Amino acid sequence: MCGIIAYIGKDRVKDVLLDGLEALEYRGYDSAGLYIAGAGPIKAVGPVANLRKKAALMPDGNLGIAHTRWATHGKPSEANAHPHTGRGSIWAVHNGIIENHSELRQKLMGEGRVFASETDSEVVPHLIERAMERGASFEDAVFETVRVLKGAFGLAIAHRDAPDRMVAVRMGSPLVIGVARGGRIIASDAAPVIRHTRDVVYLKDGDVAIVSADSHRIFSFLKEAVSREGETVPFGAEEAKRGGYEHFMLKEIMEGPEVLRNAIRGRIAKDGWRVKLGGLESNDERLRSIERVVIAGCGTSYYAGVVGKYLIESLADIPVEADIASELRYREPILTPKTLLIALSQSGETADTLEAVREAKRKGAFTLGIVNVVGSSIARETDAGIYNHAGPEVSVASTKAFISQTAVLALVALFLGSQRNLGASRRKEVLEELSALPEKMERILANRGLVERIAKRYAESGSMLYIGRKYMMPLAYEGALKLKEVSYIHAEGYGAGELKHGPLALVSESFPVFALAPRDSVYEKTLSNMEEVRARGADVIALVTEGDAEASRIAKETIEIPETIECLYPALAAVPLQLFAYYAAVARGLNVDRPRNLAKSVTVE
Repeated sequence: MCGIIAYIGKDRVKDVLLDGLEALEYRGYDSAGLYIAGAGPIKAVGPVANLRKKAALMPDGNLGIAHTRWATHGKPSEANAHPHTGRGSIWAVHNGIIENHSELRQKLMGEGRVFASETDSEVVPHLIERAMERGASFEDAVFETVRVLKGAFGLAIAHRDAPDRMVAVRMGSPLVIGVARGGRIIASDAAPVIRHTRDVVYLKDGDVAIVSADSHRIFSFLKEAVSREGETVPFGAEEAKRGGYEHFMLKEIMEGPEVLRNAIRGRIAKDGWRVKLGGLESNDERLRSIERVVIAGCGTSYYAGVVGKYLIESLADIPVEADIASELRYREPILTPKTLLIALSQSGETADTLEAVREAKRKGAFTLGIVNVVGSSIARETDAGIYNHAGPEVSVASTKAFISQTAVLALVALFLGSQRNLGASRRKEVLEELSALPEKMERILANRGLVERIAKRYAESGSMLYIGRKYMMPLAYEGALKLKEVSYIHAEGYGAGELKHGPLALVSESFPVFALAPRDSVYEKTLSNMEEVRARGADVIALVTEGDAEASRIAKETIEIPETIECLYPALAAVPLQLFAYYAAVARGLNVDRPRNLAKSVTVE
């Protein structure tokens, strides 16, 4: 998830670009760069402030494109920062992932073209320049190029010899055109546009826009003219950064479907039953020898790790332990060369998880990092890695990171299973259902008003208990964690089978219980647990599969989620739990994005 800002017009282009990048910095912040026609490119690693310093003496112009990066291909560096060019005539900034970049790069290199970065994005200017060298116009070269790209991409493209126009392309990565007095702005979202104009045109997938200072024309990839109605942005600049949502936490919950798509995009082979994970494929033989898996994480990442334990044991038939990283490093763990340690961390800098990696490496174990930040410490120090592609999380409470971690762990489980005895039909079943999750998640989010109503009803509770079995047990822990960290309501997660072993003593009329009861292999047992707490007078809030009349008969309130296969319920179940915690905190008038005493990245013990 990166940020694009481009401008053509009468205002000071450099200021528009730099101010726009700062407004987009929440989308990505490992490097930034800009290109101004007649002045050239400039790039910097780190926050936009570093780029602003370097650009102080740079000449201005009337057209420019800029980008702030959240790396997916290649470490943070000036070479990998955008804009990218081929031979200097075309400059492009890109959001998304070009899935077929490897084959395109090999073909271009075979023709003698030299690449300067590790990114997937660099193939775009090379392809456009190649088409122009063969006689195509600037615009026709863009149309020719986008028709061969696969994946998700938002593009802003400038031509060194055409300072009167630029081109924007959308396919799976949002772009908006701001219609300002004396100019046009292209951006990833409304945040950098709103300070100049509220009049915007939202591009749709498959749109190519040719943009000048006083006009824009929109076409399909087949160069057929299309019409897009203009809209007025109803909120201000600060709200625009949040996509119009009241808080970043809600915005990030709402991004869940796209997070899922990004986590699996390009990682399922065309045959529909093989997983493509470069970091694992290059270590195929070592992974075949693994006899035991240990998953280490902290907080939300640990609970995702427990989900991963169930996934890998079920799909790959390998024994798995899930460990809190701060305990793992001190308990003299048994780690051998036949152990795979999976380190889960959103930031890639979590101190305890990083030390668990180092302990595993000292003992000869093979280490795999599943992180969200390219170039982070865990990404650098593990033997192999997989990126979540969830984009930056601004809110302290982790939401979309958990969803992406469960999706990636499912892919890992399928890969390891494919090396053992997991049949193609089962793999295809899981992958097909994994691909269907984004649409199902959108249905949950469309019904968030119900969750808000229920959360408001229980927002003044003194305590709550979350219960679940099997795949839902770690979700009970995660639901309780979310509630306590943003609403400050005391909450506990428990395995539902443990009720009689102590926590049932707490249950009373003033002690609501949130039961996670999708229609899975332990459904009937969970219903029995719900009856137990109802018999003690507690209100039961139940998360159930759509159309479940039996659970609804027991529960005071029910929240439905679409049906899926048992091992994938966690990704869907997480969303109502996140929404419930969010709306409870809002009802209590709290600072949802910055809960007291907590930090986003825990880089000390």
